[in-house]
Amino acid sequence: MTKHPLDTPTFYLTASSPCPYLPGNRERKIFTHLVGSQARELHAMLSAGGFRRSQNIAYRPACEGCNACVSVRVRVDDFRPTKSMKRIVRRNVDIIGSDEPNRATSEQYALFRDYLDARHEDGGMAQMSVLDYAMMIEDSHIDTQVVSYRQRQPGELAGEDGGPLVGLCLTDQVADGLSMVYSFFDPDLSLEARSLGTYMIIDHIERARKRGLPYLYLGYLVEGSQKMAYKARFKPQEHLTPSGWRASK
Repeated sequence: MTKHPLDTPTFYLTASSPCPYLPGNRERKIFTHLVGSQARELHAMLSAGGFRRSQNIAYRPACEGCNACVSVRVRVDDFRPTKSMKRIVRRNVDIIGSDEPNRATSEQYALFRDYLDARHEDGGMAQMSVLDYAMMIEDSHIDTQVVSYRQRQPGELAGEDGGPLVGLCLTDQVADGLSMVYSFFDPDLSLEARSLGTYMIIDHIERARKRGLPYLYLGYLVEGSQKMAYKARFKPQEHLTPSGWRASK
């Protein structure tokens, strides 16, 4: 039998660059390509090992002298929303999420630009063009979809979802869970105390539960970074340690 090149993937190490989460620190990443017939299997294995996906690349931090980034996954069946989370769900009863193919649209990009301009105007993604955005959404060799969130309009019947786009999540499915790759939302609605980011995570936990998947992967919790602190609120969760996945305290 001919051995497929991804049976033994090649890993690379990036050059050192400023850390986007901890000022004054430097970051490096180890990465490999997710292409070909083995991409799904490789991605599932690497996700369980703390890797994240960006387009057709799987990566994880490999920083010298720093272990602040910790991979986090929520135990779906054991998750119970807090009182504040239940209030967020009630506030967003008019938001409808729909599974769709991972295809980029001008409507998505307009919302993406509004989100970046309001929340991350100095971030690494601030200069992304419409072509860059399309590649982020569509360049995947694994099981990827988008979950589009639309606001039901007054008088619209339940089940109808033709309202304005107010949020979107690029979502991967792996063998044991869903992985939220990237999400964004209407910054104006967020100002109405809707907490759309939190709502989308709660919604994804429920989506994983309905599919019989035990975990929702949230990426990295970064000790010392307020940007990532919100992930700790979704419990119970497991953290990836040198000895494997362990329940967090």
